[in-house]
Amino acid sequence: MPTLPADTPDFFHRGPSPAARLVFFALLSIALMFLDTRFRYLEQVRQVVGVALYPVQRAMTLPGQAAASVAAYFASKRELAAENDALKARLAEVGAAAQGVATTRSENERLKALLDIRTRFGGAALAVQVLYTGRDAFTQKLVVDKGRDAGVAPGAAVVDADGIVGQVTRVFPYMAEVTLVTDKDHVIPVKIERGGARGVMAGSGAGRAPELRFMPPSADVRVGDLLVTSGLDGTYPPGLAVARVAAVERDTGQIFARIALAPVAGVDRSEQLLVLGPSAELPARPEEPASAEGEKKAGRSRLRRGG
Repeated sequence: MPTLPADTPDFFHRGPSPAARLVFFALLSIALMFLDTRFRYLEQVRQVVGVALYPVQRAMTLPGQAAASVAAYFASKRELAAENDALKARLAEVGAAAQGVATTRSENERLKALLDIRTRFGGAALAVQVLYTGRDAFTQKLVVDKGRDAGVAPGAAVVDADGIVGQVTRVFPYMAEVTLVTDKDHVIPVKIERGGARGVMAGSGAGRAPELRFMPPSADVRVGDLLVTSGLDGTYPPGLAVARVAAVERDTGQIFARIALAPVAGVDRSEQLLVLGPSAELPARPEEPASAEGEKKAGRSRLRRGG
């Protein structure tokens, strides 16, 4: 039986051998490198190939650039958000500090004005702090942090840096109750600083403006006039600011004009107050002579006999 030949038939032998090919391409490469290095023959070829492959290179780098751009966008967004939060926190701190400075400056100005008032009355004044307002909604009262043990007495005048706030009406060992000038049961003798006309300021209760009472329609009263204490009651020293005229109604059908007032003191906002001591009050009313007292009694007797 015939056997197949072990050698490769001539039909499959095409071209030179692999060794010859390796030698040929190696020599060709060396020759091309020499020519390119020596004479720059392949520079134009390189330029053409570079231009032809540029779109392919750009297309290959686009996914990486897009991913880097997206990552940079989100990273910058996180950084901006963090920086924005830090700036907001800093702004809040600076704003709070600025408000604190403004509040402290305002408080110092009020304390300085209170010190001036205290100096005016020879130091016979006691500085107090407002603790809270009264619990009764129909009365206008404050409770301060000093009482009988500190020398606070009933009837003492209470002022702030702007004017009259009220009067001490009840005293406890360590605190005192102050009735405000806006209370419906509070009355102060006052006079108009501009013309000197005297009247009575009466409180009207919560939510209503105090009034200047018993003034005829022809009285010389103008909106904006400042009212000061007249000192006739022996409680409030004369010359302290009380209120300003807010509105005047002369044709009310009554014998007296209707004059609404606006207190100048911070009756609803002041925290530091002064309680004026006895030396800030007017001197006691002098006693009448005995002869005048006898004449009064004799006159009353004659009136009774005549009746």
